Formats: sequence, structure tokens, C-alpha cells
Amino acid sequence: MTPELTTLALALLLHLGLMVAYSINANRELGTRYPLSPRDEAAPGMSVLLGRLQRTVNNSFEGLILFTPAVLIVVLSGQADQVTAGAAVCFVIARILYIPAYLMGLVPWRSLVWGFSFFAILTLVIAALI
Repeated sequence: MTPELTTLALALLLHLGLMVAYSINANRELGTRYPLSPRDEAAPGMSVLLGRLQRTVNNSFEGLILFTPAVLIVVLSGQADQVTAGAAVCFVIARILYIPAYLMGLVPWRSLVWGFSFFAILTLVIAALI
């Protein structure tokens, strides 16, 4: 497996871990009634930390939506090299750092870390085109 595909697998595992963490914390904080419902109404009394965890999960989805095709384009087009491997690793490291930065409300660090993951994706796409 290429380094890019390995990082994609790691990013997916990170995201799944976030989903589990959110689910456990939501059930603990809100009880099982709301999490099992169709969630037509806003969550009652969600703490700041649980809200941040939920937004971290959502942001992780958004990152994967962009990272996955970028990795697949690079690998399937045969454009994988040290630059793309480095960019993919940078993405995963940035995503790992993003979680505590968001949960702790570290401003502006959260946004800066997010920027690294964004530019890692951009690097992958540009590398595939040249």
C-alpha cells in the first residue's frame, strides 16, 4: 500500500474514533433518549465541550470529503512521490492536532492547524495535475 493510502486509512480510523468519542459523550451527557431520536429538535442542554466535539466530527467529515479523492487521484494517476506522501502525512498530523486545539478552544491555533490540512490537500491535487 502506498504511503498516501496508508494515511487515508489512518485518517479514517481517526474519524471513526472521533465519532465513537462523540457518541459516548453524547449518551453520557444527554442520556439515550436524544441520541436515539431522529434529532428533529436541537439537543437540549448540550455543553460547550460536547458542542465542540460535535463540530470537530463534522469538520473531520469535511476534511475527509476533500482528502479522499485527492489521495485517490494521486495514487490512481501514478503521481505518488515523496511530496505527495509528505503532504498526506502532514494532513493526518494536522487532523490529530486539530482535535485538542478545537476542544480546548485554542484561538488562533485551531485555524492555523486547519490551514495546514487544507494546504496538504491542495498540494496533493496540484501534484496530481503537474
